[in-house]
Amino acid sequence: MSGSVPVPALWRVRVNMVVGRVLFGAFYRVAVVGRERVPASGPVLFVGNHVGVLDGPMLPALAPRPTCVLVKRELFRGLLGWFLRFIGHIPVTRGSGDRAALSAAVAILHAGGAVGMFPEGTRGRGNVAAVHQGAAWLAQQGGAQVVPVAFLGTRASGASTGSLPPLRSRMVVEFGNPVDLAVDAGLTGRQRLVAATAALREGLASHVRESQQRHGVLLPEDDGARGLDPRL
Repeated sequence: MSGSVPVPALWRVRVNMVVGRVLFGAFYRVAVVGRERVPASGPVLFVGNHVGVLDGPMLPALAPRPTCVLVKRELFRGLLGWFLRFIGHIPVTRGSGDRAALSAAVAILHAGGAVGMFPEGTRGRGNVAAVHQGAAWLAQQGGAQVVPVAFLGTRASGASTGSLPPLRSRMVVEFGNPVDLAVDAGLTGRQRLVAATAALREGLASHVRESQQRHGVLLPEDDGARGLDPRL
């Protein structure tokens, strides 16, 4: 499927790490845990829970390897869009099975690179109650190890999913051990994808729960859209 899809130059993708680490270090108190758990070579798919607007830029900035992230296509406009493409991010039309985006991601994985995505599909509580199948499909097609990433503290209860946390807020980004997506080879292709998706969801959800317990930084109590009032 990847065919002749071009893979971004590594030096361009590394800009994420240089610029992002400086900015996050200057404005927030971010504890990064578990980088040593990430495979040092070979294709890797980072999957993170999605809580706040900073999750997206934090993933490639704080990962131990240069990482291209699937980003909603609406952001690829003007100067920001040019920059996102320059540093290797992949525009994706959410909910459409975007073949161009999937081809670009598979090409990077086949080249031994790292790709990041948020399989919940949108920002919310970040408790990984459900995920889309695209992440498991990418892992299967790209032969990638799947590394769960917990984002904690990037949004407070009652805050909009599009709002920035207050300066110097405490946050945690924890990389977990790779999730085993191995499934029964006797299943049909469709059944293998369903089983792998379930394993990925449970692996990421467990990692997020355990990270909260370890660090004492909890997920927001609302999805960021309707707040805490059950009448809304």
